[in-house]
Amino acid sequence: MKKVLILGAGLVVKPMVEYLLEKNFGVMIATTTKEKADRMIKGHPNGSSLKWSTEDTETLEKLVNESDIAVSFLPYRYHVLVAKICIKSKKPLVTTSYVQPEMKALDEEAKKAGVIILNEIGLDPGIDHMTAMKIIDHIHEKGGKVEEFYSLCGALPAPETADNPMKYKFSWSPKGVVLASRNGAQYLKRGKQVTIDPINLFRDSRDSISYIDIYGIHEALTMYRGTFRFRGWCETLDALKHLNMLDDTIIDFTGMDYAGFLAERSGLEKSELRKNIAVRLGIPESSTAIKSLDWLGFFSDEKMAYGKTSPFEITSDRMISKMSLTGNERDVVMMQHVFLASYPGGKKEVIKSSMIDFGSPATNTAVARTVALPASIAVKMILENKIRLTGVYRPVVPEIYNPIIDELGKMGIQMKEEYGLPESEMI
Repeated sequence: MKKVLILGAGLVVKPMVEYLLEKNFGVMIATTTKEKADRMIKGHPNGSSLKWSTEDTETLEKLVNESDIAVSFLPYRYHVLVAKICIKSKKPLVTTSYVQPEMKALDEEAKKAGVIILNEIGLDPGIDHMTAMKIIDHIHEKGGKVEEFYSLCGALPAPETADNPMKYKFSWSPKGVVLASRNGAQYLKRGKQVTIDPINLFRDSRDSISYIDIYGIHEALTMYRGTFRFRGWCETLDALKHLNMLDDTIIDFTGMDYAGFLAERSGLEKSELRKNIAVRLGIPESSTAIKSLDWLGFFSDEKMAYGKTSPFEITSDRMISKMSLTGNERDVVMMQHVFLASYPGGKKEVIKSSMIDFGSPATNTAVARTVALPASIAVKMILENKIRLTGVYRPVVPEIYNPIIDELGKMGIQMKEEYGLPESEMI
């Protein structure tokens, strides 16, 4: 029996555990939260768990050596450590995280070890890459060019569940959602590079330029990757950033209440704080951002149970405590690619590829399914020697993306493709 080592037991791990156990693989989950792992395994004879922390590299090496493949659902900063151990042990590794420069630098070492380090094989990144590359390769095979490319994805609460001012709830790594809000962005629009400073991210887009190379569409005049959100989320996150509430600086907040925290962050007095915050941000008191700050309790005199910590931790903890999916609330994943393709002879067409997938915490959330299942299929394919590539990869080659797209389709996770649309359908 082939053995899979899964590192971490977060919100998106359960569908992978179920998939691999059903396919008769052995599964070992190593995590700081062993009880969560045990709930996923449900007593299955092929499943086991171990309480483990990332500082224990000796145990990690032992676990990797005893397994046939490793899957890391750890925070992204630990992936390179795991990759180096996998390369040393000549074991393949799968992650759903973006390829960092330090990971890319391991390409030659992985090739020499004869193993694949497959990254970005989740939803976004993951399904977005695979379904986009399928169409890009189709266009290129017909001798065409991709003139414009837009890709949008969002993991959201279902409309009936979006019942707070931000119309958002966490269905995946909550800290990761908030952390991503601190990034800047750049994209290409009709031949002009547009750069967005981190402070203005929620007034525009995210990083896109690097995907011209990754997708092999150097001919593109527009390359835009964005994120779907309901109205409310972006306005609120924009306010949090401008009020310095996502800062990493360690400060002593002992004895402070939430209104005091907001006053300290904004450099304002506690008296008439709501009014003065609105003035500072240049927005009305009736705005979504002010309503959100109020709903989260940042105008309240409730004492905070913090000593020395960062504003980011306080803000993200508060959001997580009030904004997680519960009970039978549904989430939804939405994705759409829009292409403008041109061909020899002057013909042009708009191609759209779209997906909507609903889930539920009672079974599996949509985001958990769409992140974990592509990675699960990749693990199965690697163990069955159906992926023979070595080195550091993303799923942008047909050998990887075609069979994974096909199997996802059998599970009801698929994009609806529309070809031959008029240019009026372009974004």
